[in-house]
Amino acid sequence: MPNAPTLDEIKAASEILAGQIIRTPVVRLSHDRIPALPNGAKVSTKLELFQETGTFKARGVLLAIMAASSKEKEAGFVAVSGGNHALAVAYGAKKFGIRARVIMPKATDPARIEGCRSLGAEVELAEDIATGVARMEELAAKGATALHPFESPYMTLGAATCGLEIMQDITELDAVVVPVGGGGLISGISRAVKLINPSCEVIGVEPFGADTMTRSFAEGTPQAIEKVQTIADSLGAPSAQSYSFSLAKDHVDQMICVDDQALINAMGLLYDGLKIVAEPACAATTAAATGPLHEHLAGKNVALVACGSNIGPARFHELLSQRSV
Repeated sequence: MPNAPTLDEIKAASEILAGQIIRTPVVRLSHDRIPALPNGAKVSTKLELFQETGTFKARGVLLAIMAASSKEKEAGFVAVSGGNHALAVAYGAKKFGIRARVIMPKATDPARIEGCRSLGAEVELAEDIATGVARMEELAAKGATALHPFESPYMTLGAATCGLEIMQDITELDAVVVPVGGGGLISGISRAVKLINPSCEVIGVEPFGADTMTRSFAEGTPQAIEKVQTIADSLGAPSAQSYSFSLAKDHVDQMICVDDQALINAMGLLYDGLKIVAEPACAATTAAATGPLHEHLAGKNVALVACGSNIGPARFHELLSQRSV
């Protein structure tokens, strides 16, 4: 298993990415704009939804592509994804003039599929993620270079650069709240946070319908679920994997879950308060802060990671029509 990235390696990766990605802003949230925030808390959000391709994924993908050998680049890249990773791979491949094939579930938001095609990627549609993974492995066996959506030292290292920026931009943090899908984002952010400030709490947030990391923490080993059932498709990893799980287990203080209704309501809060169009995964940390973590975070200095905005207008308005607050 690859080693955990060191602070020097994270800083070096940040320098490599400088000029290749956006150093996304950190914005202080006010109770005037979002009254449901924890009482007395100083809450900031890392707006990674303003990253290239609308998600943090570009960080790790670009690191992986730049580190690839000439042979791996000539073979072209293949990836499976519900959207965000596929968009990042399509973007990175176009940036460096490399062939990209992405396998996406048929139920993927059409805006994401069209986004990949507009970036020049070859898109194949699969019945579901599991079928897509099998197809990716088939293409990799024939010579294509596979880029895993989260189980990769480069994805963790890319996410760690996001964590580094959070710690540089917000002083004296008490807690960082991170959305969790497969574990690539939280494995990197938690590693960077704990290297810089071991006393800063790191909390992961999953949907109840895709709680693989929560189950893995409970069992002490990576777990899988039979079926993903959540509107937050970007957090819909059907299983945890050894590298990202081991890092998360060593650096994350607790995992909590939120339901889909809480995600929809949080999307509404972000739209009302910040005029942000957040996909459900992006709203997970706000859902947690205004829900199950409300009392726990009261009076603390907190950072919420807003991870992505890849959602089409029709789907966004469809979900917002279901909000209960």
